[in-house]
Amino acid sequence: MEEIYDKVLDRLRVLCSRKEYCSGDMLKKAAEYLSRYGCPPESVPEMAASLLDSLCKDRYVDDLRYAAAFARDKAALTGWGTVKIRYALASKGIGPDVIQEALRSINRDQAGSRLYRLLEVKRKALKDDPQSRLKMLKFALGRGYGYEEAESAIKRLIESARTSE
Repeated sequence: MEEIYDKVLDRLRVLCSRKEYCSGDMLKKAAEYLSRYGCPPESVPEMAASLLDSLCKDRYVDDLRYAAAFARDKAALTGWGTVKIRYALASKGIGPDVIQEALRSINRDQAGSRLYRLLEVKRKALKDDPQSRLKMLKFALGRGYGYEEAESAIKRLIESARTSE
């Protein structure tokens, strides 16, 4: 049994050294590997929890580090807003305090300008659509931005378009 534990722990450490994982993902992976290596089903939950404790203690897994990296990447690379990021992290089992701390790592100015650029592209695609304002608002909300943030960006975009005409 100890041989299986050590083999799985080594495998999980290799995974963690290549990419950030949250504790929920690592718990699932630990259970999966334990089952794959022949651990008795009744021992899997306890051993998986023990493996996760070991990984956390050795700082291979850190939910705050994972959540902050996730939030920064999703905001900067995919253009997600804080609402969508919050829900995605919560679905991974990350606690609200950790999520709140991770969201602080997002550059608000950069996220706002990203939303503005996304809406500029969307506005051009909607060109003469009479419901373009509504569609842009739905688009921004779907990306995970808050209503006030989206409404403000749309107003600036429309004002900018009026002055440039």
